[in-house]
Amino acid sequence: MNQALIFMLLLLAVGFFARNVTLMTAVAVLLILYYGGMSGSVLPFLQERGIQIGVTIITIAVLVPIVTGEIGLQDLREAMGSSYAWIALVSGVFVAVIASNGIDLLQSDPHITTALVFGTILAVALFGGVAVGPVIGAGIAYLAMRAVQFFSGLIG
Repeated sequence: MNQALIFMLLLLAVGFFARNVTLMTAVAVLLILYYGGMSGSVLPFLQERGIQIGVTIITIAVLVPIVTGEIGLQDLREAMGSSYAWIALVSGVFVAVIASNGIDLLQSDPHITTALVFGTILAVALFGGVAVGPVIGAGIAYLAMRAVQFFSGLIG
């Protein structure tokens, strides 16, 4: 048994014991694709475009209440009268901006990607987290690395 299969089976077991359907589904789909002979075409595509596809699907899910009429312009106007809505607005802008830097970091640095993916797997499996962690985590990591560079430059 190769190392990748052992790792994936370990992740499947973690997902099972943590009762995390998302992790188990992700592992099962990848194993089926890989051992089903589709790894040469599908896996490189998913590795290259998977994050963008996932972000698109999340965006679609967030926009559903608008298209169904559950949320309209009147709701937006009313929400803007709330201080919590303004906090949410600023938070949304902040997260979107740092996540864009995070996507670049994930695609360019395999060491960071490995650590972030493993951290996300742990959070999903053990703490009930949601697997948007690598993008947001990479954005936060990007900001932290830039802060370290900035302060290192000041010190000497």
